[in-house]
Amino acid sequence: MPSALWENVAGKPHSIGSSERIQLSGMYNVRKGKIHLPVNRWTRRQAILCGTCLIVSSVKESQTGKMHVLPLIGGKVEEVKKHQHCLAFSSSGPQSQTYYICFDNFTEYLRWLRQASKVASQRISSVDLSCCSLEHLPANLFYSQDLTHLNLKQNFLRLNPSPSTSRALSELQRFTKLKSLNLSNNNLGDFPLAVCSIATLTELNVSCNALRSVPAVVGEMHNLQTFLLDGNFLQSLPDELEHMHQLSYVSLSFNEFTNIPGVLEKLNAMDKLCMSGNCMDTLNLQVLKRMPHIKHVDLRLNSIRRLEADDTDFLHHVTQLDLRDNKLGELDATVFNNVEVLHCERNQLVTLKISGYFLKALYASSNELVHLDVYPVPNCLAYMDISRNHLENLPEWVCDSRKLEVLDVGHNQIRELPARLFNNSSLRKLLAGHNMLGRLPDRLERTQVEVLDVQHNQLLELPSNLLLKADSLRFLNASANKLEMLPPATLSEETHSILQELYLTNNNLTDKCVPLLTGHPHLKILHMAYNRLQSFPASKMAKLEELEEIDISGNKLKAIPTTIMNCRRMHTVIAHSNCIEVFPEVMQLSEIKCVDLSCNELSEVTLPENLPPKLQELDLTGNPRLALDHKTLELLNNIRCFKIDQPSGGDASGAPAVWSHGYTEASGVKNKLCVAALSANNFCDNREALYGVFDGDRNVEVPYLLQCTMSDILAEELQKTKNEEEYMINTFIVMQRKLGTAGQKLGGSAVLCHIKHDPMDPGGCFTLTSANVGKCQTVLCRNGKPLPLSRCYVMSCEEELKRIKQHKAIITEDGKVNGVTDSTRILGYTFLHPSVVPRPHVQSITLTPQDEFFILGSKGLWDSLSMDEAVEAVRNVPDALAAAKKLCTLAQSYGCNDSISAVVVQLNVTEDSFCCCELNGVPPPSPGIFPQSVNVVIKDRPTDALGMPSSSSGMASEISSEISTSEMSSEVGSTASDEPPQVAMNENSPAYPGEQRCMLHPVCLSNSFQRQLSSATFSSAFSDNGLDSDDEEPIEGVFTNGSRVEVEVDIHCSRAKEKQLLQVPVEASDEGIVISANEDEPGLPRKAEYSATGTIGRRRGNGSVAPQERSHNLIEVATDAPLRKTGGYFAAPAQPDPDDQFIIPPELEEEVKEIMKQHQEQQQQQQQQQRQYPMDHLADYYDTPL
Repeated sequence: MPSALWENVAGKPHSIGSSERIQLSGMYNVRKGKIHLPVNRWTRRQAILCGTCLIVSSVKESQTGKMHVLPLIGGKVEEVKKHQHCLAFSSSGPQSQTYYICFDNFTEYLRWLRQASKVASQRISSVDLSCCSLEHLPANLFYSQDLTHLNLKQNFLRLNPSPSTSRALSELQRFTKLKSLNLSNNNLGDFPLAVCSIATLTELNVSCNALRSVPAVVGEMHNLQTFLLDGNFLQSLPDELEHMHQLSYVSLSFNEFTNIPGVLEKLNAMDKLCMSGNCMDTLNLQVLKRMPHIKHVDLRLNSIRRLEADDTDFLHHVTQLDLRDNKLGELDATVFNNVEVLHCERNQLVTLKISGYFLKALYASSNELVHLDVYPVPNCLAYMDISRNHLENLPEWVCDSRKLEVLDVGHNQIRELPARLFNNSSLRKLLAGHNMLGRLPDRLERTQVEVLDVQHNQLLELPSNLLLKADSLRFLNASANKLEMLPPATLSEETHSILQELYLTNNNLTDKCVPLLTGHPHLKILHMAYNRLQSFPASKMAKLEELEEIDISGNKLKAIPTTIMNCRRMHTVIAHSNCIEVFPEVMQLSEIKCVDLSCNELSEVTLPENLPPKLQELDLTGNPRLALDHKTLELLNNIRCFKIDQPSGGDASGAPAVWSHGYTEASGVKNKLCVAALSANNFCDNREALYGVFDGDRNVEVPYLLQCTMSDILAEELQKTKNEEEYMINTFIVMQRKLGTAGQKLGGSAVLCHIKHDPMDPGGCFTLTSANVGKCQTVLCRNGKPLPLSRCYVMSCEEELKRIKQHKAIITEDGKVNGVTDSTRILGYTFLHPSVVPRPHVQSITLTPQDEFFILGSKGLWDSLSMDEAVEAVRNVPDALAAAKKLCTLAQSYGCNDSISAVVVQLNVTEDSFCCCELNGVPPPSPGIFPQSVNVVIKDRPTDALGMPSSSSGMASEISSEISTSEMSSEVGSTASDEPPQVAMNENSPAYPGEQRCMLHPVCLSNSFQRQLSSATFSSAFSDNGLDSDDEEPIEGVFTNGSRVEVEVDIHCSRAKEKQLLQVPVEASDEGIVISANEDEPGLPRKAEYSATGTIGRRRGNGSVAPQERSHNLIEVATDAPLRKTGGYFAAPAQPDPDDQFIIPPELEEEVKEIMKQHQEQQQQQQQQQRQYPMDHLADYYDTPL
C-alpha cells in the first residue's frame, strides 16, 4: 500500500497548515461589547476557535485584514437567553472584552459551548494545550508568568520552528514557577535543554519523542521527583542522574536497554524499577542485589529467557515481581523469598518454584505448567490464577492455604478436585471450567463458596448435598456438561438458598428437574437452553417471583406458562428454537425489555392495548406460520428493535441457492448494543454476497457507521481492481478515512466476507474472501472441521509486538496500546497511528463441495467459544437463523457479558460449480447436513461422430443449471441424486493425455464439443401451478410469461488454450459479426431427450410444485457469457425465431472471418454428416459445429 495513502487516513503529518489547528470555525452574526448598547450592531463575521483563543475577523465575511484575538483561559463562556443560540465569550483580567456570537442552529451552538467552556474553565496557573496541533508555543501562553502546570502533549512542537517569529521551546524557561511540564508525543528528536533551567520543576514527561540520549545537564534539576522517559530510543543514562537526590520515580519502559543502567543503583529514593518493553534477554540478579531500595520490579514484555543468579543470596527487598510476556521456559523465584505478588503470565513455563512465606497473589496463566511448587505453604495467599496450563492435578498445598479467596484453575486437564478444597473456610470463588472433571466430591461439608464455575467438564451429576451445604452460593455455572438431574436445595418446605444466578445450558436436563428450581426463591437469572425440556409447569414458574431473566431456548417447549406474569421483575425472556404455538403473556409484564420468540411455530400474536413502557426488543423471525394484521404491525413498529420475517419475493430476488444466512445480535449487561451485522445475499450482482460483523467494544457509533458504509465502499473498490487482497485492503483504508472525527478517539473491530465468482466465467468457482481487523473473526467449516479465515492481531503476536515497539507506543499493564485497545490492527483510533493501523488480514479460498458453512462472530462470541466448539455446535442445525441464535445463547450462558453478533452462512456448493483440476481428481460428494446436488454425467462419444474443427482452434462453452431462489429452504438443499458423479473419458485422448479434469474444465477432445443439459428452475408470474392458460405440460426448466422465457443458467469454462466460435454464415453488424441461428439450422438439434432431474417434486417460489412427469429441456447455444438481467435471469425467446442472431464481439471479428474462410469446405461436410443421423436417436449431449 502506498505510504501516502497510509499517511492520509491516520495520524497527521509533522508539517501541518494553520487550518489543521482550527478546532471550530464558521460565519456567524457577531457583536462586540455590551449587548444593550445601540452603537454595537450585529454583523456577519468569521469566527474561529483556535487553541485557547477566540479569533474574530474585522472584515465582513473574510479572513483577510486584522483579526481580533480574545484569550479564553480564565474567562467565561455564558449562554445569552435573550437571543436564540447565542453565546457570550469574555476574557479575564481588568481589560476583559466580550464578544457575542449567534449561531445558525442548536447543533453548532452546543458544539461551541462545549469546546469553549473546556478552554475557559482552565485556571490561570494550569493550562492544558494537549492535542491542539501546535507547531510552536502560542503568544497568549506567556500572558501569565505564574503558570505551575503546563500540558503540551500530543502536538507537533519543534525545538526550533522555522519562522523566526515563532516561539521555540527555549522560552519555556520564562516560567519560573513551573512545577509540572508534559511534552510527551511531540517527536522532538532531541532533549529540550531549556527545561533544565527551570529550577522549580518537579515533574517532567518527555515520553515518545524519539530521544536517543539524555544530556548530562539534567543533573541540575535538583527538585525533580518524577522523570518519564518511556517510548524513546535510549540505551544508556548519564551518570549525572545521581545528583538528583529527590528523584523517586524514573520510567524507562519501551526503550532499547539491554541491561539495567548502573546509575539507578545510586538513586536511593526510587522504589520501583520500570523497564518493561526493552531488549533484555537475561535478568542479572546481582544487579538487583546492589539496589536494596527497589521493591517493585517491572520487566514485562522483554525477551528474558533466564535468570542469572551467580550464587546470589536472597533478595529480601523485592516484594513485587512482574515477568509476564517474556520467554521463560522455567522459573525458580525462590531467591525472592519475601515476594508478595508474582506475575509470570504468557511465558513458556513448564515448572515454577516460588517462596510462599509472604506470597499474597500469584498470576501464572497462559503457560505450559505441569508442575507448580510453592514452599512453604502460602498462608497469606489470597488470589491465585493458574488457568490455561497443562495441570492434571491440583497441588496439595492449595487446600492448606488458609486465606485463599479466589482460585482459577480453568482450561487445564484436571480430572478431580479434592474434597478438602471445598472445606476451606476462606474460599469464595472457585473457577474450574474447561477441565476434565468427571465428578465433584460426593459428600461435602459446610462450604463458604459464593461463586462456582464448573462449565465444560464431563459431569454426569452434581453432588447430592451441594446445594444443601453451600449456604453462601450465589452463582453456579454448570453449562456444557452431561447433567440429567439437579440436586435438591432443601429437604423440607423451608429453604435457605440464596442462589441468584443459575446457568445450566447445553446439558441433558429433563422436565424432572424443573420442580427442584422452586427451592431457589431468590433466583434472578436462569439459563436452561438446549436441554430436553418439554414443559415448564405453571405452578413452578409461579414460585420464581424474583426471576428477572430466563433463557429456555433450544428445547421442545410448546408453551410458556401464563404464571410468568407472577415474575413482576422479569425484563428478559429468551425462548427461541422451541415449538411454541401460543404467544405468551409476557406483554403484561411492566418491566419487560427483551423478548425473543424466534424460530418457533407461532401463528398469531396477542397484545394488550398498550405495549410495556420499557420494551426495547421483540424478535419474531423464523415463525413461518405467523401472520400479523395491519393494526398489530403498526403497534409493534413502535418498538425500538422489532424483527419479523419479510414476505418472500419468490424468484424475483434472484438470490442463488448456493448460500443462505441467518444473523443475530444481543446487547451486553449495560443494555447497549455495541455490535452490528451486515448481510447482502445479492451483492453487486446476483452471483455475489457480502457479510460482515462489527464490534465497537463500548461505543455504539462506530459499528453503526461501519454497517452503513462499508458495503458501498467495497462496491466502489471492486470497480477499480479484482484482486481480492487489494480491494479488501483499500476498503478498510477508505473506511478509516470516512470515519472522520468519530474515528479519532473511538474504534471498532470488523470482519467482512465476500463471495464472488470470476466475472468472465459466470458459472465458475466461487471464491470466499475474508478480511478482518480487531477481534471479529471468521471460521469456515470444511468437511466438519474448522478452518480459520481470520487472525487476531494482539500483543501476543510476535511481529505485532515488534512493530509496536519500533513505533515506541506504550503498552499498559492490561495489555492495551496507550491504555486504549488491545488490538494493534483496528478501525478508528487514529490518534494512535502508526502503532494502531487499519490494515486487515486478508485470506481468500475457493469454495468446494466439502464446505458446509462459515461463521462470522464478534469479540464476545470468540471469547466464549472456541472455533472447534462453535462449528460443532451448529453443524447439525439445519436453519441458519437458528444456528446463529444458538451461538449467541451459548456464549451468553458461558459467561459473556459483552454485546454479541453472529452471522451463519450455510453453503451448498455443487460439483458442477467447483473446479478441482488442481486437486488432480474428481471432487468428493458434498458432506455435512446438506443433500447432494444434481449430478451431471459427462460421457465420451466417438471422435468421428460429427465433423468438427480441431480443439486447438478455439474454446467450447458449456451450459449447466444453477439452482434458483425458489429452491432455497432453511437447509439450503437441492435435489438429491443417488448416482455419483461420473466422468468417463478416454485417457489416451490427444488433448491433455492422462489428466483428470473436473466438470468445469473437462477434457476437450480433439474432434468433439460436449455440452451439459440444462435443468434450471424458473418462476411464472401468471400461474399458480406452473402451467399456462391451455394447461399444457410445462417444459422442464422453462416458464413462459407470454412473450419471453426467463432462464437461469451458468456458462462454465473450458480448459482449451484458444476460443472456438460457431461455424455459421456471417453478416456485418455495427457491434461486430452477427451470426444467424435459424430454427431449421441443420447443425442444431430440434429435440431433447427426456430427463428425470430438474424441478420435479420441488416447490417453486410461487408455491407450486412441478409435476412428476417427463419434461423437456431447453437447449440454448451461446458464444460468450450472456448478460445477466437485473432480476438475475437470462432472457431467451419463447419460441425459436428465425430473426434471432448471435453477436460476436468486435475484438474477435477478424479471427472469426479467418476461421470461416479456412473451414468453409469443412462446414459443408459437417452438415452432410449431420443430416445422416436419425433425429430419434440423440445422445446425452449436443455437439455444435464451430
